[in-house]
Amino acid sequence: MLSSTETDANPVDDSATYNGVNGAITEDTPLRVIIAGGGIGGLAVAKSLSQNRNISVTVLERTEKFKSFGGPIQLASNALQVIKEMDSDIFNNIMAKFTFTGDKDNGIKDGIRDDWYSKFDLASPAECRNMPYTGVIDRPVLQQIYLDALPEGIIQNGDAVASYETNSHGYGVKAIMESGRIVEGDVLIGADGIWSSVRAAMRDEPVRGEGSGVSYSGYTVFAGELEYDSFDNGHVGYKVYIGPGQYFVITDIGNGRYQWYAFLARPPGSSSEEEKPHGSSIYLQTVFDGWSKDIHHILQATKENEIEQRDLYDRPPSVIKPWTEGSVALLGDAVHAMMPNLGQGGCQAIEDAFVLAQELNSASSRDDIESKLSSYTKRRLIRSAVVQGLSRFASDIIIRGFDTPAKITMTAEDGLKLENFNYAGIITKLLQPILPLFFGIQFNFLFEGWRNDVAIDFNAAIRFALIGGVILLICSGIVEESALFAGLGIEGVLGVEGIDANFGAMFATTNDVNDVFDILDILDVREAYDNMAHKFTHVTGFKLLP
Repeated sequence: MLSSTETDANPVDDSATYNGVNGAITEDTPLRVIIAGGGIGGLAVAKSLSQNRNISVTVLERTEKFKSFGGPIQLASNALQVIKEMDSDIFNNIMAKFTFTGDKDNGIKDGIRDDWYSKFDLASPAECRNMPYTGVIDRPVLQQIYLDALPEGIIQNGDAVASYETNSHGYGVKAIMESGRIVEGDVLIGADGIWSSVRAAMRDEPVRGEGSGVSYSGYTVFAGELEYDSFDNGHVGYKVYIGPGQYFVITDIGNGRYQWYAFLARPPGSSSEEEKPHGSSIYLQTVFDGWSKDIHHILQATKENEIEQRDLYDRPPSVIKPWTEGSVALLGDAVHAMMPNLGQGGCQAIEDAFVLAQELNSASSRDDIESKLSSYTKRRLIRSAVVQGLSRFASDIIIRGFDTPAKITMTAEDGLKLENFNYAGIITKLLQPILPLFFGIQFNFLFEGWRNDVAIDFNAAIRFALIGGVILLICSGIVEESALFAGLGIEGVLGVEGIDANFGAMFATTNDVNDVFDILDILDVREAYDNMAHKFTHVTGFKLLP
């Protein structure tokens, strides 16, 4: 592999092999920007830079031509606001094909009982900032909107960047294609996805496998897309059905079409190794036996050719390894691939494009390139790392921490009835009043920081990290059963008072940092929380309060 790092003890002067350009960036000597990869992030930055007469853009895409494949992509309010800021025509074209979900009911449902467990308020954080509601659009449609808006000749299909080398004695970077062809520019942006060749060259690591930094998440996902007559069409955006060891998502993608996902904890390669003699739909109906009738209804309505399965891979936050090297930078999944649970993968790539375009558009000299790319990294590093950590955090909590919530009912016929009154059920019930707080902080954090003009919103970070630490603490099994029962007032449950009332009383006023610490004291786990602080910091990038 050709690397960007010179390993010869006596490097030769390679400047003669590069086109001679002076430092000034002008219309006559434009900044030559090469973008490896024609995904959404790459196309977004290409569109923005192409509007600058002092910048020449080339997008190098592996595929011979763009094909209409891939399902809907969620664009949350933060990404839509960025797109609106970058290009109003692109935004208006997206709106013409868009399906809003953020103005409807969204949230988590008890997968067994079919009750709402916790709802997400996606509307209020957007409305208070005058931002568009979250929603979905078909990925091929979004891609075509960008392609139609780019000047002719910018896209070069049919060859992919395999590596690169830089001019160690002047300006310039050479993208080395898989065909052996050389494309020279001043800046190379690696927007070539999770299996990025640009990243591999930059960090001197393999593209795939051990040492690549890409790891199997522990989860496989089945996805189905179909025309479906849902009973709650127009009222519900998406529903996440939770239960022991797995979960199921149903989302409205517009025009009478729905998409569903089944997330299962499985070893890698289960798609080929696990037998499904009667097809994926029957297999999943068996896996989700006893779960909500809504799950079974949509599975039964889905044809086999409408179902796909894939293993999920992601990367840990790149807070130590480089985002840039000289005049080369990484963007999107190439540097911060994440789990799909927050629907922020494409959104964060769009934020990358926004910041990177701002930095490069402001450069007046080739001597500015390294400092502009360094500024891009500083503005994006912490925020993207937090979203990465949150996405994995959400997967782990839902699959490993959630169960059917404990429930107590009293009827004249059956008397006192305890449902799923075990440790996992109580943990899930305990989280129920906390999650709306966490979701509120999470969506405010996501929607507030779209400008990326500060490293982090510390006001949101403090509250977000503290509530998240409580969730992580509870789901890590540190809270002993005895402490749980004592904290929930179990003696009251066995008398007149109900467990739901105790949950509500405990968390009804958790609007202040001190309130959350009071909860820790009630559960007698303040010391355990302090011991867990470093773990949460590692996962999310936030430093928890002492």
